Parts: sequence; C-alpha cells; structure tokens
Amino acid sequence: MPENLPHEAAGTVTLRPTAIADLATLYEYHADPAAAAMAVMTPRNRQEFMNHWTRIIADPTVVARSILADGTLAGSISCFSLDGVHCVGYWIGSAYWGRGIATRSLRILLDEVQVRPLHARVARTNIGSARVLERAGFSFIQYRHAPAEGQFPACEEALFELR
Repeated sequence: MPENLPHEAAGTVTLRPTAIADLATLYEYHADPAAAAMAVMTPRNRQEFMNHWTRIIADPTVVARSILADGTLAGSISCFSLDGVHCVGYWIGSAYWGRGIATRSLRILLDEVQVRPLHARVARTNIGSARVLERAGFSFIQYRHAPAEGQFPACEEALFELR
C-alpha cells in the first residue's frame, strides 16, 4: 500500500474535465452540512452554485476537474487565479473521506498543472485538508485572520505554498 494513504483507499482515482452534467452531484457534496462545517463556509444555494460552476467550466484560465474514484464522481479539484496568485482547491463528497482520494487527486492535478508557486488556504480547523496539502508537497507558510467574505465567515486560515 502506498505510504500516507488510509487503510481503505479507493482503487483507482482519475480526473477528467468537469462537465455541466456533474454539477447536480457536486452541488449535493457542496451542500452537505458536515462538509461545509469542516471547510468553514456557508454553502451557496443551488442556483448560485450552478451559476458559479458554469462560469468556472467556461473559463479557459481555470483548470477544473471532476474526481472519479473507482469510476464514480467523488468530488472536484481545480487550479485558478485568486488575488494575483495561482491556487488549488478541492471538494470531496463526505462519503469518500478518509480514502486518500483528495491526496491522489491533488498529485494528479500537480502533474498536469506545472505552474509554480501554487497556493492553498484552508480553515485552521480543517486538519484533514492541511494533511492533504502537506502530503502533496505543500509547505505551511502561516496562519492569518481571514475576514468574512461572501460565503466564508471570518476564521483563522492556514496558508500553504508549493514551489
């Protein structure tokens, strides 16, 4: 078994471009109260989510991928520009947590996206996401207070970077 992967790892993890047909399932993952609490965010309503992701899919500057675990849609991962830096973000359906899917998805994305440095930020309390970033080679930079913005309430964030 590969190092750093949980005991019940998924067999095959692949990425493909996110399609409009994926959005209904991805919205269900996004709206999961446990996932929103872990990420310290307030989910968008269905229409806002659909509009947001339709723009993402259409944006040629964003690398938006759907995550398939053993052929089943398990989440999404993307690389995008935010505040003048290249960032990564991912969202895994809670039924797929603890199986190494986020870690393997991020490694696959990093093979595709060669831009460096890459940045990521997670709520300080989101230990699982911080571990995913560290396993993929990101380094912790600092904690900072993030003011409330859109769907994100004020919280302390951990900032990460991959050079």
